[in-house]
Amino acid sequence: MSHKVLVVGNFFPSVMDDLKGKFDVLHATDKDALAAMSDDDIADIEAMATFGWAPADVMDRMPKLKLVSSFGVGYDGVAAEHGAGKGIICTHTPNVLNDDVANVAISLMLMTTRRLVEHDRYLRAGKWLSEGNAPLTTSVRGKQVGIVGLGRIGEAIAEKLSVFNCKTVYHSRNDKGVAYEYYPSLLQMARDSDVLIVITPGGPETDKLISREVMEALGPTGTLINVARGTVVDEAEMISALQDGRLGNAGLDVFEEEPKVPQALIDMDHVVLTPHVASATQETRQDMSDMVVENIVTFFDSGKPTAPVPESAHLVQA
Repeated sequence: MSHKVLVVGNFFPSVMDDLKGKFDVLHATDKDALAAMSDDDIADIEAMATFGWAPADVMDRMPKLKLVSSFGVGYDGVAAEHGAGKGIICTHTPNVLNDDVANVAISLMLMTTRRLVEHDRYLRAGKWLSEGNAPLTTSVRGKQVGIVGLGRIGEAIAEKLSVFNCKTVYHSRNDKGVAYEYYPSLLQMARDSDVLIVITPGGPETDKLISREVMEALGPTGTLINVARGTVVDEAEMISALQDGRLGNAGLDVFEEEPKVPQALIDMDHVVLTPHVASATQETRQDMSDMVVENIVTFFDSGKPTAPVPESAHLVQA
């Protein structure tokens, strides 16, 4: 009998085609569609493919669930510890998005410090003709850039920063023993840095990690870049600091209540905003989609999915 797989959300057609070629697939277009399904409908589901979402109550509805295959490297919307307690392995899609996310982090840093979006508007509004040259901006050459979270993507960012002759330092839970200087104190790193790039995982442990104190330590000439999760930055305090001049600039790809973005951020010229697109290229999203399928296939083939999250590592067969 074919294994039963639930797909929640609208994945690339290739995901549905690949899964339907191997498994008995049930599709819920969104969370509401899943909620409308009866317990009998999903009683035999053994694996679920999802976009970074699998709360405990959803897992509990499926007594035969063995695997959650989540799209994305971040999985703070997946109850991984709860799943592990029930013997459910959770997986994600790391590594394949490192370059694109790192490229967006660097792009946001350059767009923000060099005011490129603002200068685009300056030219389009005819101000180059009417008011003369645009104001001077700030070079990143020789500046210290602090990376908050030196995981796989953080390492990719650090590697790319070397091209710009920046001094790269980092803060994370542990000293990684790498060539970059390690700061055990986030506050001290913010004080010493010109740019702070946030790429740490989301979740309760990092909620509002970038606090008022951290932003004020970064200071009125500092630049904050966030390509992690919106919850990692205290958004209200960031808006206040940007408005008051206690924080210089910000480049943001993520927000606290996506897709809602505070009007105060939209109204500020010294803030660059993108709609959570760091990994949003055709190539990377296809690779991530392929890994969602691969995690399911390898689990049922061998009990060893390609990329279990740390909370599930002990459940993977040796």
